[in-house]
Amino acid sequence: MKLRTAISTAFVAYLAAMSSGVAAETMRFGHVGGPGSLYEETAKTFAACINETLAGEIELQTFGASQLGQDKELLQKLKLNQVDFTLSGSVMSSVDETFGIFEMPYIIRDRDHMRRVQGALWDTFQGAANTHGYQLISLAENGFRHITNNVRPINVPADLADLKLRTPNGVWRVKMFQSYGANPSPMAFADVFTALKTGTMDGQENPFVMITSAKFHEVQKYLSITGHVYAPAFIVMSKPRYDAMPDSQKSAVSDCGSKAQDFTYARAAELEVELLDTIKAAGVEVNEADKAAFVEASGAVYDEFAQTVLGGAEMIETVMGLAAAE
Repeated sequence: MKLRTAISTAFVAYLAAMSSGVAAETMRFGHVGGPGSLYEETAKTFAACINETLAGEIELQTFGASQLGQDKELLQKLKLNQVDFTLSGSVMSSVDETFGIFEMPYIIRDRDHMRRVQGALWDTFQGAANTHGYQLISLAENGFRHITNNVRPINVPADLADLKLRTPNGVWRVKMFQSYGANPSPMAFADVFTALKTGTMDGQENPFVMITSAKFHEVQKYLSITGHVYAPAFIVMSKPRYDAMPDSQKSAVSDCGSKAQDFTYARAAELEVELLDTIKAAGVEVNEADKAAFVEASGAVYDEFAQTVLGGAEMIETVMGLAAAE
């Protein structure tokens, strides 16, 4: 049945292209997520929607596992028209300091809270992206982040002392772990498995879906459930490329982005349960960290963000005020 449906969809697209006399434009969606990652599922869901909605106009192909480059490379390739879409997470805080709000530990409580933040501050984030030549299409996510390592269980911040910890490229993530006493170093995601296996890095921090899809649980002894950061992700285009699209295509891109977000949130909630069992089954020792201790130790990074980022204090107040909103 699935094969029959796929053939039927492809045939409809073919007929549409033939009737218009113009071949569908091939577009590329690059991301760093490996097979089985939430990034991969999100990108494929978005692409399937685009290919159905804009059959005969656009054929969107997906390339995961950093095939088209790492996060920063992909953002640069958007501007060079070498990639048409990407899925960017923590790297956005390196694009514009406004996105650093999501690097504040424990500031996002859950996905409902994230939707309220999206509703209140989307124009702020879109404006920040536009300033640097990017267009945000929709939100996705990378999930709640937890710490794995090969040295010891992490119960309180003091347990991170001198731990060589890989982080993504994002100044606030580094500052956060430095304030906890760790020795954080940004590193491209594709290089992390080898660094953990060889001991170049003691540990890393990622959501369960990234831990398992990248097989970090095969080379790490401990998983500490800290949930220190909820990592949204953004489907991104270059702004000039987006602006050049006809309105009908912009509308389809927006609609497919919303559908991809709904899919991602539902799938992420399922994976949080499924993948913790997978990690435990691999023999990784799992502990619940003292989140209250981490929250208490996070004041310094909040203070610095509020004092150094334009509008930072107001953003913190807005986001926190939406945490308990009905």
